[in-house]
Amino acid sequence: METHTHSHRHPNKKSVLNRLSRLIGHLEGIKRMVDDDVDCSEILIQLSAVRAAINSTGKLILGDHINHCLIHAYEENDTEVIHKLNDAINKFLK
Repeated sequence: METHTHSHRHPNKKSVLNRLSRLIGHLEGIKRMVDDDVDCSEILIQLSAVRAAINSTGKLILGDHINHCLIHAYEENDTEVIHKLNDAINKFLK
């Protein structure tokens, strides 16, 4: 259950949604490549591009979180937000 007293406004929401839509399309393309028996090296290259795009999107979300939620948590002395952020970063970087 969320205990934050502030809203989760994401300044880059439109950009994140656009990136996710492109990622979904890219993944669907890779799925077709597998179905069409495209060379494995080409599929791996496309998967690498998707991974890079996911990381880039994650950085954008992380920036929003630091610039909005973390600042608010600091002002409210909410250490739980910092612990959650550390946990999320550790999971994201696995």
